[in-house]
Order: sequence, then structure tokens, then C-alpha cells
Amino acid sequence: MKFLICFITLFAAGKQYKAQSTEKHQISPNLEQIPLWKNNMPDTAGSRGMELISSKGSVTAISNPRLIIHQPKKPNGTAILVISGGGYAHIELGKESTPAANWLQSEGITAFELIYRLPQENWKSVNVPFEDTQRAIRLIRNLAPKYGIDPNKIGILGFSAGGHLAGMTAAQPYKRFYQPVDAIDSLSSRPDFAGLIYPVVSMLPPNNHTHSFKSILGNTSSTAEETAYSVEKQVNTATPPMFLAHAVDDPVSPVDNSRLLFHALQKVNVVTELHIFPTGGHGWGLGKKGSPVAVWPDLFKTWAQTLGFWK
Repeated sequence: MKFLICFITLFAAGKQYKAQSTEKHQISPNLEQIPLWKNNMPDTAGSRGMELISSKGSVTAISNPRLIIHQPKKPNGTAILVISGGGYAHIELGKESTPAANWLQSEGITAFELIYRLPQENWKSVNVPFEDTQRAIRLIRNLAPKYGIDPNKIGILGFSAGGHLAGMTAAQPYKRFYQPVDAIDSLSSRPDFAGLIYPVVSMLPPNNHTHSFKSILGNTSSTAEETAYSVEKQVNTATPPMFLAHAVDDPVSPVDNSRLLFHALQKVNVVTELHIFPTGGHGWGLGKKGSPVAVWPDLFKTWAQTLGFWK
């Protein structure tokens, strides 16, 4: 039987792509970028426009899903795929995945920042973000020898809608979101561990009022569809260990999202740890210095070290 960690902290109270920038924010030209799909990208439709990056690092009009690689000078063998949120309507690189990837890089972890397709940007399927994330994990496994990565120490870290994306990928390691396009797709898409930070988890009432819900399921949906996109309903004994962090006063993704997932993981004996903070709201990224939520990176690191994923 797996050892179950149930610590609940409860507080009282290769290829460069050009992108059009509306102002100053740019992805560093010094960072290597690798396309997820060289050929046969699934569910393509029509011609694509120029990618847009706002001054604060919010990305839209994505036509070239890819990985941005933050490579440490002395890799410790661990890799983490980092996924920003944005309600599946845009990707918040500036305040979520880029700072997190830089922090991980400073810790010796090879961080792969994900630019994924958005479901309402004229694709044939709303599943394109899930296709891209599965492909990203497989691609990182394929690149493991090149970057000094242990293929059994590949994690996933998601924020908000990115937490939903990470959760869906981790909870369904054997679900096929797309047909294989090459030999890379013979590799496992299962992350070895996962961190979900203020995640969107459930698409079922009463948690079905997020922008993520609208982006994926629209204005009308069946209970079956809502269940299929609810992470807590997909977890099973093959789901990897999960770390969860959430604030009680989150106005976007209610804290019950993480509670539901935590209890679902407990029921199937998946190693999990949940930290609930009294304040923090939503979209805090690494957390403002001195705030209650700012301790989550250290908590996540300690948790991953305990499980042997982080040196």
C-alpha cells in the first residue's frame, strides 16, 4: 500500500518564434524554444494570425504551441513543466509561469514553460490544451538525455486554469487526447508528481462559474460533460502524487476546488498534501513577499524532496 501524506495546513482566520508585443514584454531571446508539433499538429483549422503578448506577459492568438526552456547551469536531474492560467482565454506568463520557471531554474531544476493552444481560438476541438500538455510531457521525456533529466523525475506545476490543465493531465495518464503522430507519442504522458496552485478543479455545480468552465464547455453542457472535465472525478490509483495550495478568500476558483480534489485523492490512496491559507485571493504566482501564500514554494520543495523528486 502506498504511504499517504495528508498534511493539511489550516490557518485560522530549438526554434524561435516571433511574437507581436503590444508594449515592452518579450520572451527572452536567450531562452531556447522548442515546438511541440513539427508536423501533423492535431485539430488544426484555417489560417493563423500573429501571436500577441501584452506588456504584462499575457499571451493570446497562439498558433505555435511550444516549450520555453529554462536550463540551470548545474541540472539536478529533475524537470518540471510549468503552466500558467488565464481561464483558457489567455496565458499569464508574466506573473505565473515565467517567475516560477526562473525560481525552479535557480534550484537546479530544468523548467519547461508551456505555451499551449486556447480552446476558443478557432481549433477543431476544445481539447487542444490537453493535447498540447500530453505532448509536452512526452517531448520532455524524449529530450531527457539531452538536458540531463531523469525520465522518472518529470513533474508538472500549474496555476489556476493551468492547474486544471495539469490536474487533467496527471489524473488521466492513459487517456488518449489525440492520435499518435510520431515515435515520441509512444512515451508516457504521466507526470511523476504534480503541483496545483489555486487550481480550477471541478466543472460541476456549485463550482461551474469560472471562465475556464465557459471556455471549455460554453453556455450549455450536460452533467456527463461537466463530470468528464472535473479533475476530482478522474483521479485513480495511477494518478501521481499531488501538492495543492489555495487561499480561503479566492474569488475566482473557490477553495473547495482543492478540498474536493484532496479528498478524492485520499480515497484512492494517492500521496497528497494540501495547504490552505487565510488570505491571498487568486493569481498570486510565487506570492508577494511577507504574505501568507509566499511560503508555498518552500513547502512544495520540501514535499518533493521528501518523495525523492528534488535534490
